[in-house]
Amino acid sequence: MFNTPLRYPGGKGKITNAIKLLLENNNLMGANYIEPYAGGAGVAINLLLDQTVSNIHINDLNFPVYSFWKVLKDNPEYLCKNIQDTLICIEEWHIQSEIFKNYKNYSIEEVAFATFFLNRTNRSGILQAGVIGGKNQEGNWKLDTRFNKKNLIRRIENIAVFNKNITVTNLDAKELIPNICTSKNNFVYLDPPYYKKGKGLYQNFYEHSDHAEIAYLIQSSTLKHWIVSYDNNQNIIDFYKKNRSIIYHLNYTAQNKYSGSEVIFFSNDMNIPNNMPLKIIESNF
Repeated sequence: MFNTPLRYPGGKGKITNAIKLLLENNNLMGANYIEPYAGGAGVAINLLLDQTVSNIHINDLNFPVYSFWKVLKDNPEYLCKNIQDTLICIEEWHIQSEIFKNYKNYSIEEVAFATFFLNRTNRSGILQAGVIGGKNQEGNWKLDTRFNKKNLIRRIENIAVFNKNITVTNLDAKELIPNICTSKNNFVYLDPPYYKKGKGLYQNFYEHSDHAEIAYLIQSSTLKHWIVSYDNNQNIIDFYKKNRSIIYHLNYTAQNKYSGSEVIFFSNDMNIPNNMPLKIIESNF
């Protein structure tokens, strides 16, 4: 399901059905859905558009990513007009790259569009990666290969219909998690930067101590319904060893296509269905 306008390394849209089943099994249909590390917000947007959840909270510490979601919510017409009017060429890529690199000197709308432009024209949607096809555009794929204007405008317009049901914030997850309302109707999905490859994929990546702190914060919180997903790494498994988990197979498209495994940890209050629609390798519940 490609409803989000953003491409994102490690995007979790593919596990939408698994999360939907979790919501059903825990009487959380119509819940408030919160992503402290939203990124491309693939799951959040899917669940909102099919009205599985009533509201979504998109949070990202990265200001350019936050700016995209904030402008999509508040001024989607700006994005749609710029998508329609902008020529997708290497000269424009240089212009938008300059805005992105010096985002503090530009309006939030300009930063939002620059972020979107680079996300659609860079390799694998990685904002700090090079342009598809190279700067000389000599590759087999050109920078407009992931920039179907009509389709992208449609995605933005579809999301904008629900703008009153979207909250967008620009907070550190370490600040957000302790302050999330503990309503029984809240569901929190944490997808922190990858432990092993985060530094090469994201502008905001974590060190070992950061991952440990997030594990402590979520486990010591009074939130009842949460899950955490990560790349399958023994250090992360050790952090969450008191929580039930599943390890599942996933195909990646960041930089190069390859397959690997990820792990999901569940809060103690979650009722975990036996028929999770994932390629499960191992489970401990």
